[in-house]
Amino acid sequence: MAVSDLGRFLVARRARLGPEDVGLVSHGRRRVAGLRREEVAVLAGVSADYYTRLEQGRERAPSPSVLDGIARALDLGPDGREHLFRLAGVPAADRSPLTDRVDDDLRELLGEWPHQPAVILNRRLDLLARNPIADALYSDFADTGNLARMTFLDPAGRTFFADWEPAAEACVAHLRLALGHDPGDRRTLALIDELTVADDGFRQLWERHDVRGKTGAAKRFRHRAVGELTLTYRTFDVRGSSGQQLIVYRAAPDSPAADAVRLLGILASTAHRLQS
Repeated sequence: MAVSDLGRFLVARRARLGPEDVGLVSHGRRRVAGLRREEVAVLAGVSADYYTRLEQGRERAPSPSVLDGIARALDLGPDGREHLFRLAGVPAADRSPLTDRVDDDLRELLGEWPHQPAVILNRRLDLLARNPIADALYSDFADTGNLARMTFLDPAGRTFFADWEPAAEACVAHLRLALGHDPGDRRTLALIDELTVADDGFRQLWERHDVRGKTGAAKRFRHRAVGELTLTYRTFDVRGSSGQQLIVYRAAPDSPAADAVRLLGILASTAHRLQS
């Protein structure tokens, strides 16, 4: 019996929850971790047989109301719920091809922010464009082509990302979201294969089936030239460019991070003069 991507996702997410996480009382000894299928079915308002058929790949046409119930039962966030719907084909998955071309006007806009690191990413976490101060921020890395490779494969990653484990978890969850948008994208699949072979930690995180997109948060960095700095970031979808996102970082005013960013600006200006 062929288990679908939807089935694997449901199994992985069910295993992450215990009865206490969803307000249930546990009865008897459990042979495996996580919720039982019957418990998820009760929480989702479907029969245990129907839910079992979903996990086993024997039922492939769940309704939106059923998916909503399952999303609530498995405590999926907005990104997880969206991913669930895509896997089920309700609505049809967004298969729009990724574009690596960054609009010239957008590149010019990045350059007009000399004091705020800003980058353009695609769903695969390829760094498509950066302004000079972002180049200075990422100067610890030998290759700045892809954020996931930087995190897992470059030795600088585990130092630069001061909170490395959350950063690694986020990278994997973003790639899972990217694959949900286009399961057949060869470059995304090749990247996942590369990271799975190269890093056991990536493989373990990938098997968790976490799904999450970038929004906004605070991140701590350790830069070899300017020291430790905490920056907040916000994410904006680039309209008209499938899968592209604009990430803008900023430091709190009059903070040590603001001083570090000013130093990055000096590094960026110096690098520009040397290249001219």
